[in-house]
Amino acid sequence: MLTFKNLKKTYGGRTVVDINNLNIRSGETIGLVGNNGAGKTTLFRMLLDLIRPDSGEVLSKDQNVAQNDHWKDYTASYLDEGFLIDYLTPEEYFTFIGSLHNLSVAHVVDYLRQYEEFFNGEILNRGKYIRDFSKGNQNKVGIAAALMQKPELLVLDEPFANLDPTTQIRLKSLIKSLKQTHRLTTLISSHDLNHVTDVCDRIILLEKGLIIKDFHTDENSLKELEAYFSE
Repeated sequence: MLTFKNLKKTYGGRTVVDINNLNIRSGETIGLVGNNGAGKTTLFRMLLDLIRPDSGEVLSKDQNVAQNDHWKDYTASYLDEGFLIDYLTPEEYFTFIGSLHNLSVAHVVDYLRQYEEFFNGEILNRGKYIRDFSKGNQNKVGIAAALMQKPELLVLDEPFANLDPTTQIRLKSLIKSLKQTHRLTTLISSHDLNHVTDVCDRIILLEKGLIIKDFHTDENSLKELEAYFSE
């Protein structure tokens, strides 16, 4: 599904991503973990062609993301509140995103019904602009909007941040469900080792732009990661 080849990005003389070869298979749920400055968000932004690498390439279905737009048809993402149109209400924003995917207002309303539990009564019909919501509730809006196009590839940067415990559990359940029902390929960055080892079947540990470990999760993965970050 994805291949990162000889990928390098440098800011101010400091290399923030340096990956020789990384392959992501279709249907995998990948967790990216690492301390601040490890290169997780930069890697995601190159994958989404928001920034360009200094060298190397990102291939999605064997096509360079910097040289074509085909990957946009099956890729969805939510990295931060900058992806939102914060002067709209959630209803207006969902309607706009739906229109990009040829969905009528009625179809959008029907789509949102499946997220009633995830929204927990805090998103729709509140009479508020997105900018007036908490960061956690903005996350909910961004994630639900990203999934509207029924993507094959989903990219989420710190999706569990600022969510209350109940919503974190619901989000994990949603991600697991999408993997089973849609064979969705998902990349998640997170500082929460517990959540990421629970929901992901493969973990990639980054440190200063380098891949330190790349392994499939098992019952010992959380302890191994905790031991690494405790050193």
